[in-house]
Amino acid sequence: MNNKRILIVSNSDDLHVEVITPILTAKGHKPFRLDLNAFPRDYQFHQHISQDGCEGFIEHLPTGDRLAIEDIGSVWLRKKGEFAFLSPDLGPQENAYAIEETDHTLFGLLYGLDCYWMSHPLAMRGASFKGEQMKRAVRLGFSIPPSIISNTPEAVKSFKQALEGDMVFKAMSSSFLAADKVSQAERESDGIPTTVISDLDMDELDAIAHVPCHFQGHIEKAYELRVTVIGERVFAAKIDSQLDERTKTDFRDFSVEIPYSAIRLPLDIERRCREFVKSYGLNYGALDLIVTPKNEYIFLENNPGGQFWFVEQLVPELTMMDTLADCLIEGAQC
Repeated sequence: MNNKRILIVSNSDDLHVEVITPILTAKGHKPFRLDLNAFPRDYQFHQHISQDGCEGFIEHLPTGDRLAIEDIGSVWLRKKGEFAFLSPDLGPQENAYAIEETDHTLFGLLYGLDCYWMSHPLAMRGASFKGEQMKRAVRLGFSIPPSIISNTPEAVKSFKQALEGDMVFKAMSSSFLAADKVSQAERESDGIPTTVISDLDMDELDAIAHVPCHFQGHIEKAYELRVTVIGERVFAAKIDSQLDERTKTDFRDFSVEIPYSAIRLPLDIERRCREFVKSYGLNYGALDLIVTPKNEYIFLENNPGGQFWFVEQLVPELTMMDTLADCLIEGAQC
């Protein structure tokens, strides 16, 4: 009998973990949850490395649940979180050192695991860069919007003049504009969605000399797609973002109710989506595509750790959480 366990690495605010835990339990598997925003404060960690191999454990002190390192069969790497320490009074240098040592402790363990991953942190980082994603998408047969990444105002002005339609700005790292990296008091903005660049904005374009920015030609949409790849399965949700002015440029205004529905992709598009995710060594990906009025499929981006539960809530027949649970269980048994 295989007694391997599933390790879930996330933080205590992750709804996805709350949803999948009872699913895994009902299937006969008790996952071990490591909340980064409580680590190492609420955990004991021990790792012994020798010529004979590696052994040790992680124990969640409040519950007494102990996970032997050698019993880790699969890992679901979900969300980041800031480490927490026993002492609230660490000085700036002590705190910085504690963070670095804890990071080395945790990822020194994770990187060395020979198990099933959803998905490996090195693969996720390699899949995170928008410029590289677009080049890879073209190699795999996708069409992409005309794109430029530049801190040269004149080059961006020339790019816009050559476009047949509008130009949009898209943040590459996060639409939050790093608001989630600073305190509320330090925030200058809570973020910016994909935004059409107006003539007034063009008058301020010299500001991009400070930081390279990402611009694309605006693509007319019939509708949008969120395509989620889990293991070998591909789930596609049609997003009718063009039914409301507030979501025409960026569907991620979740205060607006727009229709989501399940849709079957053409086989060649489904294959490309799966191949794109697998080409990074990933077992998970959340891709954003546009379908134009001429029925052309346009690749926008892949989110290697993207959210999916909100889609399943809107389209329950897309049983993604159950599929992900099965992947983790099957992976742990290999």
